[in-house]
Amino acid sequence: MTKNLVGLCLGVLCFVLSACGSSPDPKNGPAPAGKADATAATPTGGANTSGVSTFVPGGKIPPPSVILGRQQVPILCYHQIRDWKPTDSKMAKDYIMPIADFRAQLKMLHDSGYHTILPDQLYAYLTKGAALPSKPVMLTFDDNDEDQYTIAFPEMKKYGYKGVFFIMTITLGKLPHYMSKEQVKELYDAGNVIGSHTWDHHNVKKYQGKDWEIQIDKPTKQLEAITGTPIRYFAYPFGLWNAQAFPELRKRGFIAAFGLADKRDQNDPLMCIRRIIVGGGWGLKTFSNAMHQSFK
Repeated sequence: MTKNLVGLCLGVLCFVLSACGSSPDPKNGPAPAGKADATAATPTGGANTSGVSTFVPGGKIPPPSVILGRQQVPILCYHQIRDWKPTDSKMAKDYIMPIADFRAQLKMLHDSGYHTILPDQLYAYLTKGAALPSKPVMLTFDDNDEDQYTIAFPEMKKYGYKGVFFIMTITLGKLPHYMSKEQVKELYDAGNVIGSHTWDHHNVKKYQGKDWEIQIDKPTKQLEAITGTPIRYFAYPFGLWNAQAFPELRKRGFIAAFGLADKRDQNDPLMCIRRIIVGGGWGLKTFSNAMHQSFK
């Protein structure tokens, strides 16, 4: 993890392309746990479009050692998906995925036999050892950029892939750069999962006073009104979390939360599930190596 998080937080605007200030070069937690071949249940966070019975999260959570001991699933984080402009800075390009590169990555995943999974499937696997399809991968998208709808969504549909869209609600309807409520609802209705990414990308580690209401409660209600379903999954702005946030998120109905490449908390790993940012400009070899080396 080589990026300077402080510099990133200062240098990236609240609702542009920042969502995550960690390097995509992680350190890993432990790794055992066998793979399984099965068709996993449709997530409760997305509309059921498959006819498969819906998994409802619940029941006793096993000890952290059990969750930490399971093989990690590759979870990829994207932001903007568009071609670079001459005005894009070097740092910005790390978060901007050229369209042809995104298409090539999805094709490689498909041709290599990867199956996308969604958060309820991951939760069932981590807490109950539920079976996952062979070669599982999760696609996540932060910030609500409209190109996630206009470019990523159609490309994913080619392969029957589903993803998780973490919405920063201050951006809703601010076309043409961000998605509308109707576009978010269409993503949900197509079987994708909608998660919370705060109101305006405020660092969770700095919350005090009414921040929890402004940044979490109101955005959650807004997303629930759009989708008509509970919002159970959260992604930390900049990937920054602390253990003090975990009980606050849990009492608001979140059952898991996603960070970036940092090591997981040893006492509550469900509230800091690891992802990596797919760097703009990565070649397919780098992309493949990052997936295999980052999740053990």
